Amino acid sequence: MKRFKTISEFLQFRQLPKPEHPLISVLELASVDSLNLIEPATWVCDFYCIALKRVGNVHEVKLKYGQQTYDYDEGILTFISPNQVLSLLVDKQATQLKQSGWMLLIHPDFLWNTPVATTIKHYDFWDYSVNEALFLSEKEEALLVDIMKTIQQEYQATIDTFSKPIIVSHLETLLTYADRFYHRQFITREKSSHQILERLEKLLDDYFGDGDLLAKGLPTVGHIAETLNLSPKYLSSSLKVLTGQNTQQHIHEKLIEKAKEKLSTSELSISEIAYELGFEHLQSFSKLFKTKTNQSPLAFRASFT
Repeated sequence: MKRFKTISEFLQFRQLPKPEHPLISVLELASVDSLNLIEPATWVCDFYCIALKRVGNVHEVKLKYGQQTYDYDEGILTFISPNQVLSLLVDKQATQLKQSGWMLLIHPDFLWNTPVATTIKHYDFWDYSVNEALFLSEKEEALLVDIMKTIQQEYQATIDTFSKPIIVSHLETLLTYADRFYHRQFITREKSSHQILERLEKLLDDYFGDGDLLAKGLPTVGHIAETLNLSPKYLSSSLKVLTGQNTQQHIHEKLIEKAKEKLSTSELSISEIAYELGFEHLQSFSKLFKTKTNQSPLAFRASFT
């Protein structure tokens, strides 16, 4: 695995001209020579990368940026933050990779002492970077490309005291549009979201139904997301749009459903039920049950007698 600490190192490795600004660079990928696939297929950067790219030949090379199938050939926007891994899955007979699109590279030092230095970390899509890409319409793609070109033109001009604030302002605009498009994706890709919900329901049914909760403990959001090959935030955001509940709330709903079933159909004590559902302490189970149902487990059971 190759690590690039600076933008200059990355461009030098790709045999590209030195950056016109050491801390920020915009590249038009169509003008970049083919990537020699003998190079390391996995790398890590110490800077941010926002890439609007298409990779071809798709039969020879795939970008490992997620587990979901890319089901149409529109723009694909990816967000890689420092220390995240990017890989290429390459056909053994392929030797070169042709790309098109645009790439914006931003070193964290460029953002120092600006509000975006903090706010950039708060966008959900950085957490999606190893799992989900953003699909863009032609109009959305053109809008973001225009912003990248404007950033490029600004640092190519004479640098003065206004240059950095102007570039940061355009970067904030780009991030805000990307955030809007991500939230749109949760709505317009409804079929995919429903499939996620179906897979989640089956996973939780299997988890709570195998009778081994005492050994496994309660399922965590991280475990559920990893099993579904999704990032925790992407999973919760998709579910929130579709059902109004995040992943943790879905886990609790399934847990309460199982608890109600045992309380109403078995003669197990409440302590035994809590134990079977993975709770080490009865108080924790009773507190969660009452929070979700406005009844204690004992009161719920009494309503069936």
